[in-house]
Amino acid sequence: MDVFVATLLPLAVVVIMVSLGLDLTTADFRRIVTRPRAFFIGALNQVVLLPVVAYLIILAFGFTGETAVGLMILAACPGGAASNVVTKLADWDVALSVTLTATFSLTCIATLPVVLAFAMGQFMGEAVSDVNIAQAAFTAFLLTALPIGLGMTLRIAAPGAMAAIAPAFSKLAVVLFVAVILGAFASNWDVVTNNIGQVGFGLLTLLALLTAIGLAVSRMLGASDREAKTIAVETGVQNGALALAIAALLLPDGETFGAYAIPAALYGAVWIGATGAVFGSVALKRLLAR
Repeated sequence: MDVFVATLLPLAVVVIMVSLGLDLTTADFRRIVTRPRAFFIGALNQVVLLPVVAYLIILAFGFTGETAVGLMILAACPGGAASNVVTKLADWDVALSVTLTATFSLTCIATLPVVLAFAMGQFMGEAVSDVNIAQAAFTAFLLTALPIGLGMTLRIAAPGAMAAIAPAFSKLAVVLFVAVILGAFASNWDVVTNNIGQVGFGLLTLLALLTAIGLAVSRMLGASDREAKTIAVETGVQNGALALAIAALLLPDGETFGAYAIPAALYGAVWIGATGAVFGSVALKRLLAR
């Protein structure tokens, strides 16, 4: 397996998760108790709504085999650190966003293998026996819970020093996220470009539906406007880097990514393009209104 898949990709995911841990305090987890409505609405969207919508997209677009499994892996991954950045730029509920991202980054150790097992059984038939679900769960632990715990421990041990480097670490995490997406494209350019039309449009539809439905469900269940918008972003933005790392496990001995990784690789490009278009249009409207 090439250097990107074997070394740089896991390293990038670890740095992103450590960055998240450096920004966390015990107060972030206490919000689960002090603001249970917002948290459980986010949990409903992330754990239930997201995989269900992804499954319906798979059926609607006719995705099969590895591509369908890859899309379900993406849906099972927690919100990425990018959701926190978007929430901050939009001046929504950053505290809630961080709490949701951190919590589901930890709980995905249990939920991701369940979704993966379902997807393999549903879409891969006899090939399901070739996939080690326990290994996927252990990898999720190594790439999420462990580095988040390390970041939190470092913050407790040296709060002053960690507070000073946390902003730079967060920026590095964003840079690495983009680098992971570019690396995924470069590692399997032919496979990605051959599928960018159908899969890319399916992912764009998934992103739009998750954001819209997440917003509607949140408001229907009594979340405030800022909470609803934050939860919608958290529902729509997935940790593509983690999805790529899990997809790499499903390759028996390949040197590049296979079809499992196509949804995660294309998702980053679709998300960056869609987010850039939204923020660009908002900025343009504000500029013209002056």
